[in-house]
Amino acid sequence: MKTPDLPLLHVRVARKQAVAADICAFDLVPLDGGTLPAFGAGAHIDVHLAPAGASALVRQYSLCNAPGETHRYQIGVLREASSRGGSRTLHDDVHEGQLLSISAPRNHFPLAPQASHSLLLAGGIGITPMLAMAEHLAATGEAFALHYCARSRSRAAFLDRLDSARHAAQVALHFDDEAPAQRLQLPALLAGQPPGTHLYVCGPKGFIDAVLGTARSQGWPEAQLHCEFFSADAGPRDSDAGFEVELASSGRVVQVPKGQSIAQALTAAGVPVMVSCEQGVCGTCLTGVKSGLPDHRDAYLTPEEQAANDQMLICCSRSKSACLVLAL
Repeated sequence: MKTPDLPLLHVRVARKQAVAADICAFDLVPLDGGTLPAFGAGAHIDVHLAPAGASALVRQYSLCNAPGETHRYQIGVLREASSRGGSRTLHDDVHEGQLLSISAPRNHFPLAPQASHSLLLAGGIGITPMLAMAEHLAATGEAFALHYCARSRSRAAFLDRLDSARHAAQVALHFDDEAPAQRLQLPALLAGQPPGTHLYVCGPKGFIDAVLGTARSQGWPEAQLHCEFFSADAGPRDSDAGFEVELASSGRVVQVPKGQSIAQALTAAGVPVMVSCEQGVCGTCLTGVKSGLPDHRDAYLTPEEQAANDQMLICCSRSKSACLVLAL
């Protein structure tokens, strides 16, 4: 089943601030001076943008202000070198006072209830959901540690906030261009955690893969591993081939050529589908599979959900079989 449409909220950019090289923070407030829907640590919002000369696009950004704040939402946005329009628009075209439309918060990266200890690992812009997590854990008196890795201090966002936080003693910083002794010693760190620790990791795919790979090699239970990707490994591959999808409701068959996603092919054929991130991370385009073998390339479904092959994200995943029958 697809994620249902979320009601749009209309907000104003109350503050736009550079918080690191190529990273801006945006404070979003309700137009009427009232309150916004409450959210939990790890939640994100969809931001609806309309770049000049392009069709509207939707991008997801983690909320990084303290859970419990309802007078504003804060997001941190990295200007991506390979931006498809979202981060570039926010950096170049969105200014203080401007109005934006956003979704209500939703959370695919929540903190586990009643964990005995939480270990938060952030790489680069992956610090954004971790800020809210640390604020919540500190406020509720729960045991945790936050490790923040970045290429350099100039590229690490929200350092002043972390330095002045009441939980500053529970934060460790690691920079690639500083002394080797302060760099993250990942195997030792993970091996030294108390039993029952829940691990949360967010950042670039390579960083997440390294953290999860190390944890799994040490025998960490999957139920104690939590991650959030900003994009999936959904790019084209030399081995890609065309295939067809059949709509279960009508029997109609649509060809999906190499270089085109299922969602793009269906849209071109006049079949309405819901998409949002187009990167396999948000779950908006989740679609049931009646038969055929999906080639999962998303970062949204769990390994167990992917193995079941009864649903897929049609914005990025493809087919290992000649035909997929979709629940459309």
